[in-house]
Amino acid sequence: MASTGNGPRGPLDGLRVVELAGIGPGPFAAMLLADLGADVVRVDRPGGAGLGIDPARDLTNRNKRSVLVDLKAPDGPATVLDLAACADVLIEGYRPGVAERLGVGPEACLARNPKLVYGRMTGWGQDGPLAERAGHDIAYIALTGTLSMIGRPDEPPTVPANLVGDYAGGSLYLVIGILAALQHARTPGGTGQVVDAAIVDGAAHLATMIHGMLAAGSWQDRRGANLLDGGCPFYGSYETADGQYMAVGPLEQRFYDAFVRLLGIADTVPDRNDLARWDELRAAVADRFRTRTRAEWTEVFDGSDACVAPVLSLREAPHHPHLAARATFVEHGGLTQPAPAPRFSATPTSVRTGPVLPGADTEAVAADWDVPGLRTTRKDTTP
Repeated sequence: MASTGNGPRGPLDGLRVVELAGIGPGPFAAMLLADLGADVVRVDRPGGAGLGIDPARDLTNRNKRSVLVDLKAPDGPATVLDLAACADVLIEGYRPGVAERLGVGPEACLARNPKLVYGRMTGWGQDGPLAERAGHDIAYIALTGTLSMIGRPDEPPTVPANLVGDYAGGSLYLVIGILAALQHARTPGGTGQVVDAAIVDGAAHLATMIHGMLAAGSWQDRRGANLLDGGCPFYGSYETADGQYMAVGPLEQRFYDAFVRLLGIADTVPDRNDLARWDELRAAVADRFRTRTRAEWTEVFDGSDACVAPVLSLREAPHHPHLAARATFVEHGGLTQPAPAPRFSATPTSVRTGPVLPGADTEAVAADWDVPGLRTTRKDTTP
């Protein structure tokens, strides 16, 4: 596993981003921009976010700098506006209207910096009947139909952590929107604008292919009955003799042929195109996998195109030979973590600094960004 330090910054070197501290998808989006080289200044509130996460281990705050600003103090909003005047991007994840009430909404920020890209990260979006309602990842993906697709047909939908909503449907779409808006702002005559990134929009958009298949009649609107949702006996996970699992996905015929041959059932199982016998095929595959351990099956399929892989845990994954060879995980400050992604040939990225501690960079940012009000704010608000 690679260790990192003050390495290359990446393709967004020189970009300035203000992140108004929050939780979940907003910080992850800001981390992604920081991983790509942006100078991300996180505006932390005195006392922290109250989530109980040790700031020294909150990896979503790596590669950033932090200042302390109390937005409810008399000079707090003015300090944030001073930062916005120097920035290319601002990210906030408040409920609709909160930033405006605090005096740091889009109108106030764009008045100070017409080229600013103002990124707004919410679950429900800036408008609509649910815009003012509280929510979390599971509710957003439930409403879009995305959650209904995940899990076995005879069990409740499986909760995919907060990866599908918060990070895939939220953070990644916010970053895409920000980068697109930056491109517009930097064209002749271009201006800054507001990017309204709603998790419900992104999570729905992720299922575009599935909606196409549904319209074509090749996808059933029920869980565990389709090619890619566990309904297919050659696309799923199977338990091994030691209680571990192997992931199976040989969709193409030539890969499937290799799969059943190496599994040792090529001459005994029914035709995979006979959907009426899929339960029989699934049982045969399951029975066979239970005869050996995960390690033994991994060795059987090693080097083949059978599209079979061991299901590794979070702690196991960094040690897999392929991921280790690519340095997909790195170690920084004693913390093992996913490396920045994607990769760039001319402007490589790296984990340059560990999780930033609240307020640790107030003096440096005040000098670098020429925002002297930060120093006053720190004196007034530091506990």
